[in-house]
Amino acid sequence: MPRLFKLLRLLSVFAVPFVLSGCNMVVMSPSGDIALQQRDLILIATVLMLLIIVPVMGLTIFFAWRYRHTNKAATYDPEWHHSTRLEVIIWSAPLAIIIVLGAVTWISTHKLDPYRPLDRIAEGRPVPEDVKPLTVEVVALDWKWLFLYPEYGIATVNEMAAPVDRPINFKITASSVMNSFYIPALAGQIYAMPGMETKLHAVINEPGDFEGISANYSGAGFSHMRFRFHGVDKAGFQSWLDRVKQNGTALNRDTYLKLEKPSEREPVRYYASVADGLYSSILNMCTREGTMCMNEMMHIDQMGGGGVDSEENRKRLEYDNRFDAKANKELAELGPYTPWSGLNPDIFGRCTLPSRDIPRVEARNETAPTTAELLSSRRDRI
Repeated sequence: MPRLFKLLRLLSVFAVPFVLSGCNMVVMSPSGDIALQQRDLILIATVLMLLIIVPVMGLTIFFAWRYRHTNKAATYDPEWHHSTRLEVIIWSAPLAIIIVLGAVTWISTHKLDPYRPLDRIAEGRPVPEDVKPLTVEVVALDWKWLFLYPEYGIATVNEMAAPVDRPINFKITASSVMNSFYIPALAGQIYAMPGMETKLHAVINEPGDFEGISANYSGAGFSHMRFRFHGVDKAGFQSWLDRVKQNGTALNRDTYLKLEKPSEREPVRYYASVADGLYSSILNMCTREGTMCMNEMMHIDQMGGGGVDSEENRKRLEYDNRFDAKANKELAELGPYTPWSGLNPDIFGRCTLPSRDIPRVEARNETAPTTAELLSSRRDRI
């Protein structure tokens, strides 16, 4: 029986490579130029660190064997305490490796900045001047992904496509909790956060069907928050667009508010049309009627505040309670809201809620103290 257990253990060791052969190490076999450069950085950093780790581990084993108690031939010198040559080797080698690793990391960090527009689609292949990047607006919902294509006026859920060798400009946000947008074959992960926009510039170089995931825990449905990314040629991309338009429905605000509600294992959905300014209202957290857009609130603050209307504005900005019945009742009691017409869309974006025939909230209370008055008052108190 002991021999049988030993045989089984030995067979299990030999079975490990066969089990691992079924794993797809997509990070180490990318299909996009950005992911390829990130893989190279991983390999370079790993090799540089192994130049320290391997000798240390090897010497540890060597010293334990060489100076074992039973080896009488080994020189034993209990008085030895210093060697200049050994000190130079011990400290200079790691220092040189750290300097090289730091330089490589610093250069790569700036070169692979996700906010930096691409200057090449592959090594030795600069971006053609006549190629326009594909803009995709990404929204992380509970627990699914919404992709909007503003250039084509369509949207999809849990599926997206992009033509090969065409730069992609991702604009990423979230509707509720923080998430992480990640297509391992394409590029590194980028956080998606409510009320703000992050960016990612990438390109897919090989056609294929790739998996996208959320790389940040976001609740009960997190494990099923996956989507498919299709890398296709120009003809294939046009065919995909046609399929979305033929089989899709309209994505208006009411449809979005239903889609926004938490759900798991959401199927792929197509939308042939998208309400104007939907992404902007998602980003500024004002898709529900009666809520104030964040960009408008920032402009009001910039102009000195809303005066007596500030308390009402505060209630309109309580987004964390948007699914709460009490909060919805309070919003209903406030009545309809008219976006301030003085908002500069070139600076703060466009607020897309419909206007109402009611008095608008003034951007500044004329009695509000100026910055100079506030500073003067502070000095007087000091």
